[in-house]
Amino acid sequence: MQSTLAKKNEISRNWYVVDAKDKVLGRLASEIAVILMGKNKPSYTPFVDTGDFVVVVNAEKVVLTGKKLENKLYRHYSGYMGGLKETAAKRMLEKKPEYLIWHAVKGMLPKNRLARRLITKLKIYKGQSHPHIAQKPKPLEIGGRK
Repeated sequence: MQSTLAKKNEISRNWYVVDAKDKVLGRLASEIAVILMGKNKPSYTPFVDTGDFVVVVNAEKVVLTGKKLENKLYRHYSGYMGGLKETAAKRMLEKKPEYLIWHAVKGMLPKNRLARRLITKLKIYKGQSHPHIAQKPKPLEIGGRK
């Protein structure tokens, strides 16, 4: 028995739309990462981009469990002395909810050049509307809060 490797010109890409309303951030991000990598397909090859496009709507309605809203910090460094900036998850959810989901998904992708290409197939929007209607995205149901 031989295993077949996916070739770049044989890959079919689908578009999926995910509603983030009342979904737990980490669980949502892990499911999205699997779809972006193509691990849900039988033709998955680790070193080839076999994944699909994912459109996330209602990013501002994602849920963080426990005390993460107050305690979780997002840090970035400006490059200058004393330039460490910290933002709480609650403020980030109000200010840039798209970044919250993007950051979680990016952390679940492999740390290599392929991941930088995979993350470009993730489109995140506040609210219900998105400009990818022409691609006819299929709705994708991801487990919600229990």
